[in-house]
Amino acid sequence: MQVQPYLFFDGRCEEAVEFYRKALGAEVTMLGRFKDSPEPHQPGMVPPGSENKVMHATFRIGDATVMASDGRCQGRPTFQGFSLSITAPDAAKAETLFASLAEGGQVQMPLTKTFWSPRFGMVADRFGVSWMINVAH
Repeated sequence: MQVQPYLFFDGRCEEAVEFYRKALGAEVTMLGRFKDSPEPHQPGMVPPGSENKVMHATFRIGDATVMASDGRCQGRPTFQGFSLSITAPDAAKAETLFASLAEGGQVQMPLTKTFWSPRFGMVADRFGVSWMINVAH
């Protein structure tokens, strides 16, 4: 059994996937648009003008699979009550990942030494997704 995060970017999914590709080296394994669906959508499911938005995307960050969508394309993504956690192999990689995610985002806890890790920090990226960066001992 696997648990995989599914993020709804409410109209900014393609931008987010591209950001994660550059910032984290994410590999896009699938990206399908609403217009590509072989079946008609339920009434009200796709707002007018959203045909080119992302219905479903899958990308890999390291060994993890993350799924994403534009959802209802209302332009109000909210990401509360969770963080995605990345374990970096060393402090230098942690610094790079943290700086990349912080670009256009908001540092919640600066990357610093803690009693459990040589580097740990928390940042909300430009889309509001919260990330924890940790270096394992």
